[in-house]
Amino acid sequence: MSIFKGAAVAIITPFQENGEINYPKLAEILDDQIANHTDAIVICGTTGESSTLTHEEHLEAIRFTIEHVAGRVPVIAGTGSNCTETAIYLSTEAEKYGADALLIVTPYYNKATQKGLIAHYTAIAESVNLPIIMYNVPSRTGCNILPETAAHLVKNVKNIVGIKEASGNISQVAKLMRLTDGQIELYSGNDDQVVPILSLGGLGVISVLSNVAPRQTHDMVMKFLEGDVAGSREIQLKALPLVDALFCEVNPIPVKAAMNMLGWEAGPLRMPLTEMEPEHKEKLKKAMIDFGIEVK
Repeated sequence: MSIFKGAAVAIITPFQENGEINYPKLAEILDDQIANHTDAIVICGTTGESSTLTHEEHLEAIRFTIEHVAGRVPVIAGTGSNCTETAIYLSTEAEKYGADALLIVTPYYNKATQKGLIAHYTAIAESVNLPIIMYNVPSRTGCNILPETAAHLVKNVKNIVGIKEASGNISQVAKLMRLTDGQIELYSGNDDQVVPILSLGGLGVISVLSNVAPRQTHDMVMKFLEGDVAGSREIQLKALPLVDALFCEVNPIPVKAAMNMLGWEAGPLRMPLTEMEPEHKEKLKKAMIDFGIEVK
């Protein structure tokens, strides 16, 4: 049984003006996501500004989310690190809190060889009983999980079951699906490649777009899985200008701005991220309106 099918939101972390996590606002956002058919919650991913959370904040955000969601949809905890021991610590704590699965990004900055990736993921997987989704995003980490490596891990480590593919390399994804005979839970990590990934056997997307368009992102996936490929493709193509605007500056700068435009009081970003440039904000606002999102 797969961890989820459909659209999981890579959810933002709302902050108060003093920089502390705004837990009441996070609760409101979680409830709204679930009400609008989001299929799973990913907490403390890149979009959640995990890299600037302390370990204590990181774990408290995970604990709070699991407790508040209360089993309504799966909660996937982002517990990756470029330090294997840190990733093990975060992962074991998330398991204690009741996470449904873990999202583990590749080591960043120090990176790793393919042998090192196998050792890193195996060590983390052996420390927990939870299913693990590997997160491949070489544009941010400088580290690419090759198809042969991902296939080896899925075939040899029982609780490494999936991959969030954000390499942007569709040929690489196709090779992975061939090497695993499709026996891997494949999720798109790029909102502009949801339909192409689904066509290769993907189960859904872990999405930035879902923060501002949860129902449409869910529908994009479910229409495809239910056989309405044309309907799914229509949503994908219509969403492209908005997806482009959501990534015209480094994520999560634009999506945080978008959530504030929607009245969510998502608060500021933590440095070194800074507020969105005015001309980019206007582009984002227009794209949201064109996609049918009511901006306050």
